[in-house]
Amino acid sequence: GEGGIRPSQIEFLQSLRQLCTQKKWLLMLDEVQCGIGRTGKWFAHQWAGVIPDVMPLAKGLGSGVPIGAVVAHGPAAEVFEPGNHGTTFGGNPLAMRAGLETIAAIESEGLLENAAARGRQMLDGFRASLADCHGIREIRGQGLMIGIELERPCAELVGQAREAGLLINVTADSVIRLLPALTINSAEAQHLVGILVPIIRQFLGARSV
Repeated sequence: GEGGIRPSQIEFLQSLRQLCTQKKWLLMLDEVQCGIGRTGKWFAHQWAGVIPDVMPLAKGLGSGVPIGAVVAHGPAAEVFEPGNHGTTFGGNPLAMRAGLETIAAIESEGLLENAAARGRQMLDGFRASLADCHGIREIRGQGLMIGIELERPCAELVGQAREAGLLINVTADSVIRLLPALTINSAEAQHLVGILVPIIRQFLGARSV
């Protein structure tokens, strides 16, 4: 997310789960931005086949309606009992309905599969189109959570992309962050790549290897 789209290595997460189990520590994994289908699975940690003890959720869970949730597993789920903890804005009927409808839509419209497929399409497109450009450190991501890291700060690209009809974000000074809608189709994904690649190439001087 804000750190520059840096997917955790599968082996790291698996080792972390094993260590926490051995030491009887709680494993908490933040799925606020990468959860709810963003990476092509319901939760990003599922790519590593691990189960956290505690998992906070928000953002995509409400499809634009403010919502947050904390999911607990095993002994961690026994810390709070009904009535132990309240929050002024938590659990209101509108937010809960938005969450339920979001989950239903993701399931019925096959958006997990779509996120995985469109993510692969765009990663392949960026890597092929920018392969001959100096100044690119790495193109990485999972599903519809993609980061293009350049070798120098690139915040000015946000305005250039906006003028071209594309909303992007730059995090960690030099990482172009892309978080397209889970409903993006193949033509739209291709169009996104087609808009952004020339902007990046111009910024880097389009120098060939």
